This record gives sequence, C-alpha cells and structure tokens, in this order.
Amino acid sequence: MANLFQNLEMQAFRAGITPRSKESMKWFREKASKLRNVNRAQLMKEEPIEFRQRSALGNMYMYYYDPKHKATLPYYDSFPLTIIVGKAEGGFTGLNLHYLPMTLRAKFLDSLMEVTNNKKYDETTKFRLKYDLLNGVQKYKYFKPCFKRYLKSHVRSRFAYVPPPEWEIATFLPTADFQKMSMRSVHAESRKMVT
Repeated sequence: MANLFQNLEMQAFRAGITPRSKESMKWFREKASKLRNVNRAQLMKEEPIEFRQRSALGNMYMYYYDPKHKATLPYYDSFPLTIIVGKAEGGFTGLNLHYLPMTLRAKFLDSLMEVTNNKKYDETTKFRLKYDLLNGVQKYKYFKPCFKRYLKSHVRSRFAYVPPPEWEIATFLPTADFQKMSMRSVHAESRKMVT
C-alpha cells in the first residue's frame, strides 16, 4: 500500500485545499468515508508516524488497547485514536475521537484546533486541554463520549505519534476497531450523550 498520509496530502494539494480549514476537514472526511479496509498495523509504520515508548500531554496517538474490564464494558475501541488530556493513576486520560460519528468529529476537531499552544502545526504544537475546560464550555460538549481513562499496562503496542500536520487525516481515517457493538450503534449512543 502506498503511504496513505502522503497520498491524501498530495490529493488535497492538487485539489487546492487549504490545510486546517473547514474546507479541508470536509474534504478529508469525504475522502476517508470512501476508504475501506485500512490496515492498522501498516498505517502505524508509515511516515510521518513514529513510534514512541510513552505518551505526552497534548499529543495525538494511535495504539492497540486491551481494556482491563472488557468483560463488563458494553463496548470499547481496541485501536484508539487519542489526544492525551491528563495523567491518571496507572495511566492517562484522553479523547478517543473514534467515539464520535464523522460529522460531530469534524465539529469537535474544529473547536479543539482553537486550543493549541501555537499555530505552527509542527513538532512544537500541542493541544492545551484540561478536563475542566472541556466540561465547562458548551462548544466542547462533544468530549463526553470521547473522554476515556486508559491504563498503560493495557496498551498493547508502542504509541504511534501523529504529528500535527496529520491530525486531520488521522481523525477521519476509518481505523476504529469497536468490540461488542457495531460502530453505528456506538455512534448512536454517543449522539445521545451530547444532545
């Protein structure tokens, strides 16, 4: 498979799409909706994705996850795409964007792009998110179904760091791997939580 990130970036460039705009979010969302059978393991090896041993606040990561309480969970994503929000005992809290249907995911990402530490969209750029901010501002209401606590001992791979220029692409790729419930049903549950 050709490098998916580079392929989509080149298509966007040729189409005259301005990065990190409402137009680009719509464009990437539409392109991603047409993709089928994305190989998660292969995707994690592609440039510009890079493996890291640990996660850092404000960054976006992909990784394999096996929940400690999976037997009692009604559903879970075994391949989260997470923006790390905070530290938690034995792990971290984060926003797994897969829990939102594409239209809400686009709206949420758009509002999150307003709370970065700079607008360079390079290695220095991070989301500046805290639970109190997410919970206290109406435009961040979509965080509710996405906010999860993860145990580091149950992360089953290294963290695949998603650099800021790739946030839009990664957000809309069909890489969710929901267990015990279909993605459509998970998204229906998420819609109920934010209305």
